[in-house]
Amino acid sequence: MKVGIAYDLRQEYLAEGYSDEETAEFDRPETIDAIESALRDLKFETDRIGHVRNLVRRLAVGERWDLVFNIAEGLAGFGREAAIPALLDAYGIPYTFSDPLVLSLSLHKGMAKNVLRNMGIPTADFVVIQDVSETEAIGIPFPVFAKPVAEGTGKGIDAASRIGTQEELVAKCRQLLEVYRQPVLIEKFLPGREFTVGLVGTGAKTEVVGVMEVILKDGAERDAYSYSNKEHYERRVEYRLAEGSIARLAARISVEAWRKLGCRDGGRIDLRCDERNVPSFVELNPLAGLHPVHSDLPILSRLAGMSYVELIGRIMASAMERVDSG
Repeated sequence: MKVGIAYDLRQEYLAEGYSDEETAEFDRPETIDAIESALRDLKFETDRIGHVRNLVRRLAVGERWDLVFNIAEGLAGFGREAAIPALLDAYGIPYTFSDPLVLSLSLHKGMAKNVLRNMGIPTADFVVIQDVSETEAIGIPFPVFAKPVAEGTGKGIDAASRIGTQEELVAKCRQLLEVYRQPVLIEKFLPGREFTVGLVGTGAKTEVVGVMEVILKDGAERDAYSYSNKEHYERRVEYRLAEGSIARLAARISVEAWRKLGCRDGGRIDLRCDERNVPSFVELNPLAGLHPVHSDLPILSRLAGMSYVELIGRIMASAMERVDSG
């Protein structure tokens, strides 16, 4: 079987003049090397495609693949992660991970929380604002937490994201609106333990790989798994496989959210506990990072005893069921 690999290579965008932060979600060469090596170990023929413009050019000259392993994040807009899946749907080419609807919905954290809250998934109170003047009437008691509505990798999150006063809220929202040019999500601050749940599979066959607790060490930015903490995770963050009743509840919430939204093949869901130690949904990551060493899902899988090749194999097995069923 011929498997194309679609991705956004960070160094290509840096060469075009984009900044380190603008390209933070894009992949390093070693990620693509690791995915391709795993696919070959699994006996697939591979073909590197790259970003959406390369895909357009190659589709236009008639090239096709039996399946595309898609990890491209896209560059702009709320639908940027959905661009390649939408193109592949138009050409009838199967691909890994979720469809354009799920990828667009999950990227807009406010929309995702609205939908999941209506589905009964526990979600902290939140609002989405598009102007600083809207901070006067958010209706959520302090402290609150503010971040861009559609960024990943902790972009826009730092020590000032936990907000205790109206003045701090105005300052943080003004900064986020100016820098990221998109609405700001403001939510009740959850002071408890933070988890990320790794998932593989689709629908009724969804399985939990593991529940990983994210523990900030001394010297880390406080109260947030921020962009800076992720960049320096070796010194600032401890990752620990979580067990017990709270971890089981986090896993159950995650599987329910994954199935109800129609997520596919593999990814992560982030949760955080409130003051009563009850976990709530925070973010959905249906296109999770796959760097074999640094990304959360491979770290979690490794802690749970699942090798990188096995993780890629489980993702492919889930996607292949759609190929086999036509």
